[in-house]
Amino acid sequence: MPIRLYIGNLPKEVERQELQDVFAAEGDLVTAKVITDRKTGKCRGFGFVTVPDEMADQIVEKYNGVELKETLLKIEKALPRKKAAKGEGEEEEVRAVTKGSSEVGKSRKKSGKSSTGGAKSSESDAASVQPDPRWASDLEKLKQMLSAQTTNS
Repeated sequence: MPIRLYIGNLPKEVERQELQDVFAAEGDLVTAKVITDRKTGKCRGFGFVTVPDEMADQIVEKYNGVELKETLLKIEKALPRKKAAKGEGEEEEVRAVTKGSSEVGKSRKKSGKSSTGGAKSSESDAASVQPDPRWASDLEKLKQMLSAQTTNS
């Protein structure tokens, strides 16, 4: 059964054939794939080589640290790829501040849907939720503008 090897530290200008040529001495059973950027078409700095199971450890030892276009290759066995079910995206924690109280959104999927699972936080929880420091000054200005509008109305 073939094994995939991760090839890291590839130069941006490398093409699949150049990587294939590095492993040409190992025979026709070795195939290479360079991962490229969709927009630029240039190498993203890594790729994969598929080799027979019995050759994997030997190839890692032999080629790890080999120079390709003035960079040293980093070679190791690739981790298995995790496939997400259709429609699922990676989850990220989202914090949202609402008028008069704070709620913590549990997660938001890449599709833009958010779930606001959970009840409103207590006052002690509200004090522990801090805004992102990159946006703290903008958030403070927004709070001041809102308070000015409510007092003028």
